[in-house]
Amino acid sequence: MDAHKRLTIGLFGFGVVGEGLYRILQQTPSLKARIKKVCIKHPGKKRNAPEDLFTTDRDELLNDPEINVIVEVINETEPAFEIVTTALKNGKDVVSASKKMLAEHLAALLELQKETDRSILYEAAACASIPVIRNLEEYYDNDLLHSLRAIVNGSTNFILTKMFEEKLEFKQALLLAQQLGFAESDPSLDVEGIDAVNKWALLLVHAYGIVADPKKIVFNGIQNIQAGDATVAAEKHYEIKLVGQAKKLLNGKVAAFVLPQFVKSDDHLSFVKNEYNGVVIESGFADKQFFYGKGAGSFPTASAVLSDLSALRYQYRYEYKKLYHHAPLELTDEFYVKAYVSFDDWAFIPKDKFEWIEEWHAESERKYLIGVLSFRELKSAGWWRENKTSLILTPEPIIEDVEIRKLKKKSLELAGIL
Repeated sequence: MDAHKRLTIGLFGFGVVGEGLYRILQQTPSLKARIKKVCIKHPGKKRNAPEDLFTTDRDELLNDPEINVIVEVINETEPAFEIVTTALKNGKDVVSASKKMLAEHLAALLELQKETDRSILYEAAACASIPVIRNLEEYYDNDLLHSLRAIVNGSTNFILTKMFEEKLEFKQALLLAQQLGFAESDPSLDVEGIDAVNKWALLLVHAYGIVADPKKIVFNGIQNIQAGDATVAAEKHYEIKLVGQAKKLLNGKVAAFVLPQFVKSDDHLSFVKNEYNGVVIESGFADKQFFYGKGAGSFPTASAVLSDLSALRYQYRYEYKKLYHHAPLELTDEFYVKAYVSFDDWAFIPKDKFEWIEEWHAESERKYLIGVLSFRELKSAGWWRENKTSLILTPEPIIEDVEIRKLKKKSLELAGIL
């Protein structure tokens, strides 16, 4: 598109984000963008917009030559994929907020963008109002990006904040999140970590050029975290957050996962409360940079869509520099993690799977230990997700293989064996 060219938009979805975009565009005439048609699923529903704006026929948008941008903000994965692929093939650029669709079909969408020479932008799919994708895409070279840590799901962060600061039980905090609109009536995508790992898959491709199936990234949510875990965290001056983490290791590969984690009180992420998101990027020369903002909601998400629309006026597209212009990095499971594990019964905990156990408390009804595990154990086994077991990583949890060997050698020397 030529710079300053008017954008004629076909919008799919008029829920929280779709209506938010409609309102924002009414207040930003300088963008020279208008929504020509909105495709909806339920025509009888009352909406705060002219009736002639809406249709249930998606082809009315996809085949309209005047519409040059499709904005897709629906909740259904496969229909969203069909809409996006058809739009690209029909010569239209796309803006999407559907992280599950994007994460599950990322490889196919990358190929389609090359084939059609069209652009698909999705800043709203990662952290809503935080411009993390474009920052990773434009400013951080592979060799300079050491690590990425983030809270990317506002619902779980709200629940953990209430459990930690107001001593609510998990179910109470979840109910409050639902009442305030921060969690869906079916909150499993949020609390089980599925939403977060989908977002993490998108960030990995822009951070390290890694195209990963989200199902193959080790993740868990907060569904097994107990009030007692929050008590232990407070005793140790920690907070509990659901953290996505990616770190480039000494072997040149990347450790990546989404898991509950203890966060120190002076950590940037400890300041991220309630429904907010936060991202910490650590690089070679810029040291640490912290991004903070609302991760959900009508206007925050719509603002990210608006930013992508504005970028399309200048023919902007993701270059996927880490994937196409560098040697893309690989995920690895050749490392160890230090974790806190709480449980009801020792019988459910395979103690022999720990490299070592540093701390254990077995006198109370709810027991816990802190020890070091091979990441391969987490990847291959499921005991740490079952039987009300709660696994929470410690601060700075990643231990590389070379560090393990040094520690083991030192312990043998101290024992007089070497």
